[in-house]
Amino acid sequence: MNMTHRPVLLAEAVTALIGGPLIQDSASAKNIIVIDGTFGRGGHTQALLKQLNVNARMIAFDKDLDAIAVGNAIQDPRLRIVHSSFAQMDQYAEPESVDGILLDLGISSPQVDQAHRGFSFRREGPLDMRMDTAHGLTAAEWLEQTPQEEITRVIKTYGEERFAFQIAKAIVAKREEGSSPKTTLQLANLVASVVRTREAGQDPATRTFQALRIAINRELEDLELGLKATLKLLKPQGRLAVISFHSLEDRIVKQFLQSHAKVELPRGLPVREKDLPKSALEIIGRVKPSDQEIAENPRARSAIMRIAEKRLGVRA
Repeated sequence: MNMTHRPVLLAEAVTALIGGPLIQDSASAKNIIVIDGTFGRGGHTQALLKQLNVNARMIAFDKDLDAIAVGNAIQDPRLRIVHSSFAQMDQYAEPESVDGILLDLGISSPQVDQAHRGFSFRREGPLDMRMDTAHGLTAAEWLEQTPQEEITRVIKTYGEERFAFQIAKAIVAKREEGSSPKTTLQLANLVASVVRTREAGQDPATRTFQALRIAINRELEDLELGLKATLKLLKPQGRLAVISFHSLEDRIVKQFLQSHAKVELPRGLPVREKDLPKSALEIIGRVKPSDQEIAENPRARSAIMRIAEKRLGVRA
């Protein structure tokens, strides 16, 4: 079994942050602070550290205890590993003290490939799905106690699943029989018995598993909190890069960047452009994996990285 995690858009993410004006300016490079919001297996973190000087600091977050163990094994005094969500990053750095922030969203290959984590609908294992296995309900426990209406909402909203009602109804029916799904394949087979049509090449359980994972780990709530924290933490001209893997994440990121990259004023207000208040962010651009990267790592195919820079003279 291949347990290797290949970081997506590795060179592009490093370039996005290291290419920012603050880090490029050698005069201000003495006390650089960079945050990696999802350490994973450290690919982005270690690539960034290679580009930073000996006085720089890196703070890396992860909810996954396996990731924390990998991070703690790295012998680099510049690196601090924090067992927490990036949603709490503003508790670990001062306002306007950070030069670059990377948020790599979604799930890592080891989490999918390890059957006992419960993320994969192709491997038999306990229906867990928690990023942080030390806290919270497992997916099986959540399904055991959540009303049908809420299960429907989660699968429809977070999985964009058109058969959400039928899936939730089937889950609750099994629960009432005393045989609520406890393993990944039990749930996957149950979903497959209800979902009769699906896009070519997509497993019937794909959307349901995505939805439950997002709900169990509060991924979208964490994303919204984390994005707000970046505005507080970034120095003027500090860079933010966010890699997302599905439309729900990317929509939140895109709308957040757009909302802070323009100033809304009532129509017809007699204000000259030079007198307008400054927006907080400047959108630098977006990047997708190359054909070569997708060929070498098919899990990269849906990735998109959006990059923004905090404007000078703006306080969030």
